[in-house]
Amino acid sequence: MSKETLNMPQELDGRAESTPPKSPKPRSGIMRHLALMGPAFVAGAWQFGPGNLTSAVQAGSKYQYTLIWVIIVSTILMIFITDMSVRLGIKSPVSLVTTIKDHLGTFWGVLSGIGVFLITLCFSVGNAIGTGLGLSLVVPHTSPMMWTIICSIAVFAILFLKGVYNIVEKALIIAIALMSVSFIVSAFISKADWAVAASGVIPTIPEGGWMLVIALVGTNFSMNAAFYASYATKERNRREDQYREITIADTVPGIVAPGVMTCLVIIVAAAVLGHTGEAATSIQSLATIFEPLAGPVGSYIFSLGFAASAFSSMIPNAIAGGTALSDAFGRGPHPSTVVGRIGSTAILSVGLVVSLVFTSSPVQLIVLAQALTVFIAPLLCILIIIMSNKKQLMGSLATKWWQNSIALIGFISVLALSIRLIINFAT
Repeated sequence: MSKETLNMPQELDGRAESTPPKSPKPRSGIMRHLALMGPAFVAGAWQFGPGNLTSAVQAGSKYQYTLIWVIIVSTILMIFITDMSVRLGIKSPVSLVTTIKDHLGTFWGVLSGIGVFLITLCFSVGNAIGTGLGLSLVVPHTSPMMWTIICSIAVFAILFLKGVYNIVEKALIIAIALMSVSFIVSAFISKADWAVAASGVIPTIPEGGWMLVIALVGTNFSMNAAFYASYATKERNRREDQYREITIADTVPGIVAPGVMTCLVIIVAAAVLGHTGEAATSIQSLATIFEPLAGPVGSYIFSLGFAASAFSSMIPNAIAGGTALSDAFGRGPHPSTVVGRIGSTAILSVGLVVSLVFTSSPVQLIVLAQALTVFIAPLLCILIIIMSNKKQLMGSLATKWWQNSIALIGFISVLALSIRLIINFAT
């Protein structure tokens, strides 16, 4: 996901055209659908990072296929919340944070922006650790801390150098695509028990599995990604008459794709590592899931993709957090403002410092950081639901009762998980 994807559009200069604009040529159905892809795929791609991979591999290695249902339910709920955010992006005259201020009051608008910022702080820890762990396995006998520092400095540079990330992004996409294809192939050659995997759709929570459930929900029912879909929709100037096609071409496939990939990660981990009955707790054990596919080379494929997913998430995560913070304090929905740059810098700095200080169990730290996001998720979830029901704002795109019913299930779920997390910490 590039920086341009997350930036809000600049205002036109208002100069009149000397000649009337030419009418655009009508596009074919396929090309029209491709042109509408974007916001939901951005949200989905943001989900599929190092935290998602780590949690899914641990779920498969320790509990085999038992937690597949968590991904299926999270994906369904994510579709509905993202759809609400997309409709808000279509109908809101300004950014979502500013719209919340206008309709619910400044307090709630500021709180929503800070909420997005706090979630990006949590994600920054997983991203920083992920780049270090992945690259340390790609380049043997090197320190994860060294790579974390190098990658953090690189992201700082990219944020202030326009156009650089567009070049870097292409290489990252190739590495992530290679890992994704490897998961698909591995799912069929790792001798997975598909019958048992199918039984994983039945909701059960194994003993001691609460933390992984919370981490999986935190990454797959990602409220900050859903929240930011509104910004991406606004940037692309989507229209109300395009809503139905947006749902078909972008919202549903954009959220379903990472959900399917996460299920495949659990299935492969269960088939390759499930016999151990232990959660994979190191990058070395995580990387062994591709050994049936490519032997020793499989570890390099996984590690390279793991590092690429982490690095590619570091940049948009920092930009999104900085933008939300800037918008919250009335400086505009742009990462280039003073507040936006301070926010982006703080996000990268927190990820770097935490990853350097807490080095004893880095994989478990990634899982914990993902789980902590559920503390903020209920706030963002209920604000999206409330705003999408504002008939004065939404008009014909106001949320229907059946959409509210499913979205409220999502809200109750993340609220219950946040309470459960507090109980876990208390005991």
